[in-house]
Amino acid sequence: MPEQNASSLGEAVMAMGKRPLWSALYAETDEQAMWSVQMNDDHEAFARLVQRWEEPIFRLCARLTGNSHQAEDLRQETFARVYAHRREFRTDKKFSTWLWRIALNLCYDALRKRKRHGECPLEDDQSGADGERDFAADEPSPDLQAVAQEENEIVRQALVRLPETGRTVLALRYGEGLKLREIADILELSEAAVSYRIAVALDQITQILEPSLNEGKRLRQ
Repeated sequence: MPEQNASSLGEAVMAMGKRPLWSALYAETDEQAMWSVQMNDDHEAFARLVQRWEEPIFRLCARLTGNSHQAEDLRQETFARVYAHRREFRTDKKFSTWLWRIALNLCYDALRKRKRHGECPLEDDQSGADGERDFAADEPSPDLQAVAQEENEIVRQALVRLPETGRTVLALRYGEGLKLREIADILELSEAAVSYRIAVALDQITQILEPSLNEGKRLRQ
Protein backbone atom coordinates (compact mmCIF):
# COMPACT_ATOMS: atom_id res chain seq x y z
CA MET A 1 0.00 0.00 0.00
CA PRO A 2 2.76 2.56 0.82
CA GLU A 3 4.35 1.79 -2.54
CA GLN A 4 1.02 2.44 -4.30
CA ASN A 5 0.65 5.76 -2.50
CA ALA A 6 4.17 6.78 -3.44
CA SER A 7 3.50 5.80 -7.04
CA SER A 8 0.26 7.80 -7.12
CA LEU A 9 2.00 10.84 -5.67
CA GLY A 10 4.75 10.56 -8.23
CA GLU A 11 2.22 10.34 -11.05
CA ALA A 12 0.38 13.39 -9.69
CA VAL A 13 3.58 15.39 -9.66
CA MET A 14 4.37 14.32 -13.23
CA ALA A 15 0.85 15.24 -14.32
CA MET A 16 1.34 18.79 -13.05
CA GLY A 17 3.86 19.54 -15.71
CA LYS A 18 6.86 18.04 -13.93
CA ARG A 19 7.02 21.03 -11.58
CA PRO A 20 9.04 20.64 -8.36
CA LEU A 21 7.06 19.10 -5.52
CA TRP A 22 7.22 22.26 -3.38
CA SER A 23 5.49 24.32 -6.09
CA ALA A 24 2.69 21.78 -6.30
CA LEU A 25 2.06 21.89 -2.56
CA TYR A 26 1.46 25.63 -2.21
CA ALA A 27 0.90 28.72 -4.30
CA GLU A 28 3.71 31.24 -4.30
CA THR A 29 2.73 34.46 -2.55
CA ASP A 30 3.68 37.93 -3.75
CA GLU A 31 5.98 38.28 -0.76
CA GLN A 32 7.79 35.02 -1.56
CA ALA A 33 8.25 36.05 -5.18
CA MET A 34 9.55 39.45 -4.13
CA TRP A 35 11.96 37.84 -1.67
CA SER A 36 13.40 35.83 -4.54
CA VAL A 37 13.71 39.00 -6.63
CA GLN A 38 15.33 40.81 -3.73
CA MET A 39 17.81 38.13 -2.76
CA ASN A 40 18.57 36.46 -6.10
CA ASP A 41 17.65 39.04 -8.76
CA ASP A 42 15.17 36.41 -9.94
CA HIS A 43 13.81 37.68 -13.27
CA GLU A 44 11.26 34.89 -13.57
CA ALA A 45 9.79 35.71 -10.16
CA PHE A 46 9.67 39.37 -11.14
CA ALA A 47 7.89 38.49 -14.38
CA ARG A 48 5.27 36.60 -12.37
CA LEU A 49 4.68 39.64 -10.19
CA VAL A 50 4.29 41.85 -13.24
CA GLN A 51 1.83 39.41 -14.79
CA ARG A 52 -0.28 39.34 -11.62
CA TRP A 53 -0.33 43.08 -11.05
CA GLU A 54 0.01 44.88 -14.38
CA GLU A 55 -3.73 45.16 -15.03
CA PRO A 56 -4.71 46.50 -11.56
CA ILE A 57 -1.86 49.01 -11.69
CA PHE A 58 -2.90 50.15 -15.16
CA ARG A 59 -6.51 50.59 -14.04
CA LEU A 60 -5.48 52.65 -11.04
CA CYS A 61 -3.21 54.89 -13.12
CA ALA A 62 -5.91 55.34 -15.76
CA ARG A 63 -8.49 56.35 -13.18
CA LEU A 64 -6.18 58.79 -11.44
CA THR A 65 -4.78 60.44 -14.57
CA GLY A 66 -7.81 60.10 -16.86
CA ASN A 67 -5.47 59.19 -19.71
CA SER A 68 -4.83 55.60 -20.79
CA HIS A 69 -1.66 56.47 -22.71
CA GLN A 70 -0.11 58.06 -19.66
CA ALA A 71 -1.40 55.18 -17.54
CA GLU A 72 0.55 52.74 -19.69
CA ASP A 73 3.75 54.74 -19.18
CA LEU A 74 3.10 54.92 -15.44
CA ARG A 75 2.49 51.18 -15.24
CA GLN A 76 5.85 50.50 -16.84
CA GLU A 77 7.54 53.06 -14.61
CA THR A 78 5.94 51.50 -11.52
CA PHE A 79 7.46 48.08 -12.18
CA ALA A 80 10.78 49.62 -13.18
CA ARG A 81 10.76 51.40 -9.81
CA VAL A 82 9.87 48.17 -7.99
CA TYR A 83 12.87 46.38 -9.49
CA ALA A 84 15.24 49.30 -9.01
CA HIS A 85 14.29 49.54 -5.31
CA ARG A 86 13.89 45.81 -4.67
CA ARG A 87 16.44 45.89 -1.84
CA GLU A 88 14.24 48.34 0.07
CA PHE A 89 11.20 46.06 0.24
CA ARG A 90 10.53 44.70 3.73
CA THR A 91 9.51 41.08 3.40
CA ASP A 92 7.51 41.21 6.62
CA LYS A 93 5.13 43.68 4.91
CA LYS A 94 2.56 43.13 2.16
CA PHE A 95 3.93 43.50 -1.34
CA SER A 96 0.63 44.91 -2.61
CA THR A 97 0.72 47.79 -0.11
CA TRP A 98 4.22 48.74 -1.23
CA LEU A 99 3.28 48.41 -4.92
CA TRP A 100 0.12 50.54 -4.63
CA ARG A 101 2.12 53.28 -2.87
CA ILE A 102 4.73 53.36 -5.63
CA ALA A 103 2.06 53.63 -8.32
CA LEU A 104 0.14 56.32 -6.41
CA ASN A 105 3.24 58.44 -5.87
CA LEU A 106 4.10 58.25 -9.56
CA CYS A 107 0.54 59.26 -10.46
CA TYR A 108 0.66 62.19 -8.04
CA ASP A 109 3.95 63.35 -9.57
CA ALA A 110 2.45 63.12 -13.06
CA LEU A 111 -0.66 65.05 -12.03
CA ARG A 112 1.36 67.83 -10.41
CA LYS A 113 3.61 68.09 -13.46
CA ARG A 114 0.52 68.29 -15.66
CA LYS A 115 -0.99 70.99 -13.44
CA ARG A 116 2.18 73.08 -13.68
CA HIS A 117 2.04 72.84 -17.47
CA GLY A 118 -1.68 73.59 -17.59
CA GLU A 119 -2.56 70.39 -19.44
CA CYS A 120 -6.07 68.90 -19.65
CA PRO A 121 -6.26 65.36 -18.16
CA LEU A 122 -8.52 64.04 -20.93
CA GLU A 123 -6.72 65.80 -23.76
CA ASP A 124 -6.04 63.65 -26.85
CA ASP A 125 -7.24 60.52 -25.09
CA GLN A 126 -9.59 58.60 -27.34
CA SER A 127 -9.63 55.38 -25.32
CA GLY A 128 -11.70 56.61 -22.41
CA ALA A 129 -13.30 53.26 -21.61
CA ASP A 130 -9.96 51.64 -20.84
CA GLY A 131 -9.75 52.83 -17.28
CA GLU A 132 -13.40 52.04 -16.55
CA ARG A 133 -14.04 48.98 -18.71
CA ASP A 134 -14.76 46.73 -15.76
CA PHE A 135 -17.62 48.95 -14.55
CA ALA A 136 -19.89 47.81 -17.38
CA ALA A 137 -22.11 44.74 -17.12
CA ASP A 138 -20.86 41.46 -18.62
CA GLU A 139 -21.94 41.07 -22.23
CA PRO A 140 -24.85 43.56 -22.24
CA SER A 141 -27.09 44.09 -25.25
CA PRO A 142 -25.78 46.61 -27.84
CA ASP A 143 -28.16 49.31 -26.59
CA LEU A 144 -27.28 48.74 -22.94
CA GLN A 145 -23.61 48.59 -23.83
CA ALA A 146 -23.82 51.99 -25.54
CA VAL A 147 -25.56 53.45 -22.49
CA ALA A 148 -22.99 51.89 -20.14
CA GLN A 149 -20.10 53.29 -22.20
CA GLU A 150 -21.67 56.73 -22.18
CA GLU A 151 -22.19 56.63 -18.43
CA ASN A 152 -18.69 55.24 -17.83
CA GLU A 153 -17.26 58.16 -19.77
CA ILE A 154 -19.30 60.60 -17.68
CA VAL A 155 -18.04 58.93 -14.50
CA ARG A 156 -14.47 58.97 -15.77
CA GLN A 157 -14.62 62.69 -16.50
CA ALA A 158 -16.22 63.36 -13.11
CA LEU A 159 -13.56 61.31 -11.33
CA VAL A 160 -10.67 63.35 -12.68
CA ARG A 161 -12.38 66.53 -11.45
CA LEU A 162 -12.11 65.35 -7.86
CA PRO A 163 -9.16 66.30 -5.64
CA GLU A 164 -6.35 63.72 -5.57
CA THR A 165 -7.42 62.37 -2.18
CA GLY A 166 -10.99 61.73 -3.27
CA ARG A 167 -9.95 60.26 -6.59
CA THR A 168 -7.56 57.90 -4.84
CA VAL A 169 -9.95 56.49 -2.23
CA LEU A 170 -12.74 55.95 -4.77
CA ALA A 171 -10.38 54.25 -7.22
CA LEU A 172 -9.02 51.93 -4.55
CA ARG A 173 -12.35 51.22 -2.85
CA TYR A 174 -14.74 50.88 -5.80
CA GLY A 175 -12.37 50.46 -8.71
CA GLU A 176 -10.17 47.78 -7.12
CA GLY A 177 -12.48 46.59 -4.34
CA LEU A 178 -9.96 47.07 -1.54
CA LYS A 179 -11.09 46.93 2.07
CA LEU A 180 -10.92 49.97 4.34
CA ARG A 181 -8.06 48.38 6.29
CA GLU A 182 -6.05 47.85 3.11
CA ILE A 183 -6.61 51.42 1.94
CA ALA A 184 -5.69 52.71 5.39
CA ASP A 185 -2.39 50.78 5.24
CA ILE A 186 -1.59 52.10 1.76
CA LEU A 187 -2.33 55.72 2.63
CA GLU A 188 -1.01 55.40 6.19
CA LEU A 189 -4.26 56.69 7.66
CA SER A 190 -6.79 55.39 10.15
CA GLU A 191 -9.80 53.48 8.86
CA ALA A 192 -12.01 56.29 10.19
CA ALA A 193 -10.06 58.83 8.12
CA VAL A 194 -10.39 56.67 5.01
CA SER A 195 -14.12 56.23 5.60
CA TYR A 196 -14.53 59.99 5.97
CA ARG A 197 -12.58 60.67 2.76
CA ILE A 198 -14.74 58.18 0.88
CA ALA A 199 -17.94 59.82 2.15
CA VAL A 200 -16.70 63.27 1.12
CA ALA A 201 -15.58 62.03 -2.31
CA LEU A 202 -18.91 60.28 -2.94
CA ASP A 203 -20.76 63.47 -2.09
CA GLN A 204 -18.51 65.47 -4.41
CA ILE A 205 -18.80 63.09 -7.34
CA THR A 206 -22.57 62.84 -6.89
CA GLN A 207 -22.85 66.61 -7.19
CA ILE A 208 -20.72 66.54 -10.34
CA LEU A 209 -22.57 63.60 -11.90
CA GLU A 210 -26.16 64.49 -11.10
CA PRO A 211 -26.75 67.08 -13.87
CA SER A 212 -25.11 64.94 -16.57
CA LEU A 213 -26.89 61.73 -15.61
CA ASN A 214 -30.26 63.47 -15.33
CA GLU A 215 -29.76 65.01 -18.76
CA GLY A 216 -28.83 61.61 -20.19
CA LYS A 217 -31.98 60.04 -18.75
CA ARG A 218 -34.10 62.88 -20.16
CA LEU A 219 -32.68 62.38 -23.67
CA ARG A 220 -33.32 58.63 -23.58
CA GLN A 221 -36.97 59.00 -22.59
